Order: sequence, then structure tokens, then C-alpha cells
Amino acid sequence: MEASSQSTMTEFVLLGLSAHPKLEKAFFVLILSMYLVILLGNGVLILVTILDSHLHTPMYFFLGNLSFLDICYMTSSVPLVLDGFLTPRKIISFSGCAVQMFLSFSMGATECVLLGMMAFDRYVAICNPLRYPVVMSKAAYMPMAISSWVAGGANSLVQISLAVQLPFCGDNVINHFTCEILTILKLACADISINVISMGVANVIFLGVPVLFIFVSYVFILTTILRIPSAEGRKKAFSTCSAHLTVMIIFYGTILFMYGKSKSKDPLGADKQDLTDKLISLFYGLLTPMLNPIIYSLRNKDVKAAVKGLLAQKCFPRWWWLCPPPTHSEDYHSAI
Repeated sequence: MEASSQSTMTEFVLLGLSAHPKLEKAFFVLILSMYLVILLGNGVLILVTILDSHLHTPMYFFLGNLSFLDICYMTSSVPLVLDGFLTPRKIISFSGCAVQMFLSFSMGATECVLLGMMAFDRYVAICNPLRYPVVMSKAAYMPMAISSWVAGGANSLVQISLAVQLPFCGDNVINHFTCEILTILKLACADISINVISMGVANVIFLGVPVLFIFVSYVFILTTILRIPSAEGRKKAFSTCSAHLTVMIIFYGTILFMYGKSKSKDPLGADKQDLTDKLISLFYGLLTPMLNPIIYSLRNKDVKAAVKGLLAQKCFPRWWWLCPPPTHSEDYHSAI
């Protein structure tokens, strides 16, 4: 379908894997399995951080927010991807495309800010442990989390508002699985310099600033850890932030890879290379939300104890009271 103006552009066509129908069923099963793992893993983390009173601390509050955000982020795009595998010609309305872009863009920006907040939490816990209860009080960490959601939503509203005002008078075929904003901008038949500048400023604010903040925080954290006299103390302190550092490396590495690929070449290039880029982009997007609960739970004694207690209550409610309660770390600063 082609349109002559923005007013007649009412829908887009998502190509997905339509050029490779033999792959669609296999990738449907694979991506559905990964999505279910994401829902289960992050859902369990949310439940234990809410139900277990030992985990009602700033660190686990941010972790619960991160898990909820990952579920929302994946839900904004994965069902659309799965539906595309089952539909020969996947058509999405102009308004539906705008909503999907808004949600995914908002969640991505929010996660960038939230990871910066988590880095600050670890900085205070390691470098100023005596002041931690005061600095990271409920009156402080609640507004921090709320502001990250508000900032991400506001940024997304600005970017998507600028994008949907563009005239689309050419091809309406999106060579992607979802309404990815960089792909949408390439379909506009007008000057997109304002959009490019706006996204550049947003990238500095939501990518550059948090990365710089996280880097500086971890420089101080590592400096403090190296000053600890005992090897056991250094190991315990480093384990406090290693999971968070791993998650950040995976998350920001994913963003740099996906957007570096998107800007470096036209997605309407060679078919084989284009298929590879789309699939890598898709799986890299699924990687971080799937690994987050695994990384945190495997390295976190308190989370594992809370999960065991939760399972005991749900699976063996009649005999659960006979079992001793799960043990938790005395110092929640060293929970991870």
C-alpha cells in the first residue's frame, strides 16, 4: 500500500520474516519460550520483593521496579512479533504503531535512568554505609524511582510526537518486526533533522549521562573496595555490586550494538545481511530482560531464600509451618 500524504497513511506493513516463511514456526516457539522465561523470572522477583518483608529495602525496591519494567518492555513488542510469525501479511495501524513505539521507547529510557539510580544506591551502600539509612530513606528512593518513570515517559512522548507529525507519502513497508522509531523515520518524505537532533539530545541525557554517572560511581566503589584490608572483606563488598555491574554491561552493550547497527547501514540492503541484523537485534533485545532475574537470583542468597519460602508456602501450605524460616543476610548491603 502507498499513500500520498500523512492523512491517508493509516497503516504500516511489518515484514518480519515474511520473506523466510520456513523459519517462522521455529522462531515463534523459540521467542515464545524466551518470553515466558522473562515473565516467570521477573514475575517471581516482583512477588518475593513484595511478599518478603526482609526484602523491603531500597536495593530490592529498585530491583522490583527493574523486573516490572522488563515485563512491560517485552510486552510492548513481543506479542506483536509473535503475531507477525502467524500472519502472512502483518498490518498495524498508524495509531497502533505510535502506541507501540511510545511504550518501547519509554521503557528503554526509563531503564537507563533506573540503572543509574541503582548505581547510586550501591555507591552509598559501599562508600558511605553509615549514612545509607539516611541518604536512601523511603522519602528519597521512592521519588527517585518515580522520577525515572516520568522522565522516560516524557522523553518518549516528545520523540513520538515529533515522529507522527512527519508526512509519510511513500512506501509504508517496515522492514522490521516492530515499529522501531529509526526505521519509521526512514519512511518519512520530509526533513527529519529536528528528529535526529532531538534523539541525539535524548541519547546524551538518557544514555550518556547515566553511563558517565555509573562509571564515576563504580570508580569510587572499586577504590573503596581495594582499601579494605582483608581479602574476604573485599570479596564480600565486590559481590554486592557485581550482579548490577553485569546487568549494566549487558544492557548498554545491547543498546550500543542495536543502534550502532541501525545507523550504520540501510535496513533495505542485502537480504541475507538484513535478516541477520534483524534477528540479532531481536534476540539482543530479549537477552537482558531474560538474564536479569537469573543473574540476580543466582548471586543473591536472600532472593533464593525468599523464593524457597514462597514455594514452600504455596506448594506445601499444610506442612510449611513445620519447616524453619529461610535465613537472610544480616547486612542487606551485602545481599548481592
